[in-house]
Parts: sequence; C-alpha cells; structure tokens
Amino acid sequence: MELAYGPVPSRRLGQSLGVNTIPPKTCSYACVYCQLGRTTDTVVERDEFFSPEEIFEAVSDRVEAVRAAGESIDYLSIVPDGEPTLDVNLGATIDRLQDLEIDVAVISNGSLLADADVRAALAKADWVSLKADAGTAEAWRAVDRPNKALSFASVVEGMRAFADAFEGTLTTETMLVDGRNDDESSLQATVDLVASLGPDTAYIAVPTRPPAEEWVEPAGEQALAAAYSIFEDRLEHVEYLIGAEGATFAATGDVRADILGVTAVHPMRETGLRELLDRDEADWAVVEELLEEGSLLKREFGDETFYLRPIETMDE
Repeated sequence: MELAYGPVPSRRLGQSLGVNTIPPKTCSYACVYCQLGRTTDTVVERDEFFSPEEIFEAVSDRVEAVRAAGESIDYLSIVPDGEPTLDVNLGATIDRLQDLEIDVAVISNGSLLADADVRAALAKADWVSLKADAGTAEAWRAVDRPNKALSFASVVEGMRAFADAFEGTLTTETMLVDGRNDDESSLQATVDLVASLGPDTAYIAVPTRPPAEEWVEPAGEQALAAAYSIFEDRLEHVEYLIGAEGATFAATGDVRADILGVTAVHPMRETGLRELLDRDEADWAVVEELLEEGSLLKREFGDETFYLRPIETMDE
C-alpha cells in the first residue's frame, strides 16, 4: 500500500499530501457512505502498523518528488484507509512529520477519544476534523455502524474532552444521508453535539463519491437548506462540503504511481484524472491499461464517473 500519496486537492486543506498510516478497512466504524467500500470487521483495539520512521521516510521522499516537480503542499494529512487513532504510533508519527515543517492534519471519527492517551496523541496535530454524523445513539448506529464495544455516550464524552483541551484548529464534519440523519429532529440533536465541541468550522457534507452501500443517497436540497439554517443558528462558522474537490492533482512525472497513489484512498473523478494525465504529459491509454490489468476500477455514481483502486490491490 502507498504510505504517502498526492497531493490531493482538498476542499478544506488546499493541496493536501496524504499520509496512509492504517491498512485498508481497519476501522472502528463501518459507515454506510464510506468511499473505500464496506468494513466487514470493525476493531477498537489499537495496534502498531508502520513505524514512525517508515512513515517519515515515505512522506519525505514524496515531498521531495512533489517539490522537484514544482508542486506545492499545504498540509500533510493523515487520512488513511481506516481510523487513524487505531495506530499506537500516531503521536510519535505526528512528531516526526513535523520535522518537515509542514502543518499536520488528521481526519478522525473520534470514536476512541475516551482514552486519554488517544487524546494526547491526536492533540499533537495542527488541524483536526472530528466526525459528528449524529446526535443520538440510534442515528449514530444507523449511519456510522460502530463496533459493538463502543458506547455513544462514551464517544461523545471523549470528543468533548478533546475539544476542550485542543489548541489547534478544530473542525467537525457531518455527513448527511437521505432518510437516515437528515430530518429536522436528527439535525437538532446533531447540532447540539457539534455546538458542544465549539469547532472553528462546522462542515455539512453529503456523499460525493461512490459509497459502501449502493442504496445510499445524499440528502436532498431541502434537507441541506434546513441543516444549514439549524447549524448557522447555533454556530459561528458553518460551511457546505458538498461540491467537487477540484481537479488539480499533483503530477510528478510517474503517471502510474501518481494515479495509483491517489486512487488507493481517494476515488478520482474523470475530469480530475484527465487533467492529471495532461500534467504528466500522458494519454488515456495509461488508464485503459490499468483498467485492463485490474489495478483500477471504473464506477458510476450520480452523473459522474469515478476511478479507484480495488481493495485487494492496495498492498502492492
């Protein structure tokens, strides 16, 4: 699997160089909308997957290649193939990455923050996003499908403890799924949770990439309008996170590595893929070759075509 990929154009973090610290689908949740596919066996026990030095070397090499190609990097973003706080080396890895003098971001589901050691490790980051999909246990189970060992009350308590102590930039992300957590009652409960965390920005999102479950649909326009109104009434900074992320993916000259690195954890829209090919001075034949050999999959969602790597190839 790729330990460093991108940079990827992020709607929140600019040019974000991804850091992949967790093997595919090692997660405490099995979210119905997950872009990486289904999580069949959730876990809550923390483990060691890659050493901080191994991660640092991969990221350092990638940073050097990206900069040599004249590309910029705004954040080193720990957005792995699973929940980043499951890594017992998370704090040490963040410490090591900060030697590169680029801000470190972590996107977490917040499920393990009842553990003080997890809170201390995550607090080393400069920017953190916590998942806040639901304000009730029922909606939480319906959307995030947590490991049975997790308690909603404990998860919420841990998130609040982290938010109270964290000195960096804190954001939340609420993913709205049609018919699951987008009714007014659910939204009122969710904004209660989000407001108690006091984020610098609260993001309201909908699935924009192929989800784990085919029946998943994004919340409709009326629900989104209601969500924004409810959130804005309680929070200082609220933003939608519902548009395409843009198409400016970094090109290093190795087109196969660029495509496979990004699509391992970030499905690419066809527009973004074509622009990346142009920047690498390559043609569509490379994509056809990857599709034919099974290293890349083509999937339709909504009105768009996405390209992503199959799970079974991600350890290559």
